Amino acid sequence: MKPQITEQPSAAAVTGTPVRSRKGPVIRAKLSRSWGLMKQNKHAYVLMAPYFILFITFTVVPVLLSLVLSFTNFNLLEPPKWIGWQNYARLFVQDDVFLIALKNTILFAAITGPISYVACFLFAWLINELPPKLRAMLTLVLYAPSIAGNTYLIWNLLFASDSYGFANSFLINWGFIMEPIQWMQDPKYVLMILILVQLWLSLGTSFLAFIAGLQNVDRTMYEAGAIDGIRNRWQELWFITLPAMRPQLMFGAVIQIASAFSVAEISIYLIGFPSVDYAAHTIVTHLVDYGTIRFEMGYASAIATVLFSIMLGTNLITQKLLGKVGE
Repeated sequence: MKPQITEQPSAAAVTGTPVRSRKGPVIRAKLSRSWGLMKQNKHAYVLMAPYFILFITFTVVPVLLSLVLSFTNFNLLEPPKWIGWQNYARLFVQDDVFLIALKNTILFAAITGPISYVACFLFAWLINELPPKLRAMLTLVLYAPSIAGNTYLIWNLLFASDSYGFANSFLINWGFIMEPIQWMQDPKYVLMILILVQLWLSLGTSFLAFIAGLQNVDRTMYEAGAIDGIRNRWQELWFITLPAMRPQLMFGAVIQIASAFSVAEISIYLIGFPSVDYAAHTIVTHLVDYGTIRFEMGYASAIATVLFSIMLGTNLITQKLLGKVGE
């Protein structure tokens, strides 16, 4: 015969009172502990308060407002009207120019982002071991293009459409072409020129951050690595230098991703707005079109939300990849 299993009565059944959940006391204990830590570090929070107030006011609140406005029809003259997902449906189904801008932006970011990021680190790594005066001079030379004020004038002269342009003059004199190429008016060359200019300008803040990170790596770690079996510079780079520079690497990645996806000024001032056949049209120039010219702020907010989502997803993927450095 099978033994009979009798159910034990619960505490509530025996005492007649309900058993209280322990979640409440645990939450209260955590809140009390957090409040105690805040009181203990109140001076630090007071010092950080101005930054957080400005950050929330001018960054967090506008992003949230833009997200809300992306579901409305808003033209700055009338109150916003809730229309749901119509802006996003129009964006991906009816707006052919946006699809061209999306393709151009992804292609532009896929080429300039990784190349400029690797170039920033390689140049910083190569000049890091040089004497201080020579390193400072090369840092200035490499950083100067990113702050040059006459960038567009230089590239307009280089790719001028007549025979006096440097590129056309060189190609004609050497017999590669018979007549000048319309560099800025031919859709075949417009995006290529835009990518070239962006790469030339890419050694900026990330480059300086990498140099600072390399200067702050503890030199004793290399001695300990030699004892542990590291035999060449590439192993030092992968197992010591890069893991020690994770904050700078992440900062540089954020800067490069933001600059790669938000390209607009180069396209507007160098190629023109709008560019021929929308060959250099990007998401940001599309946003400028609807936000500052047509004043369709709801639709512009939808464009900004899509761009923000793409940049956020790319940052998360990059963060995961950088977390594997040194493994």
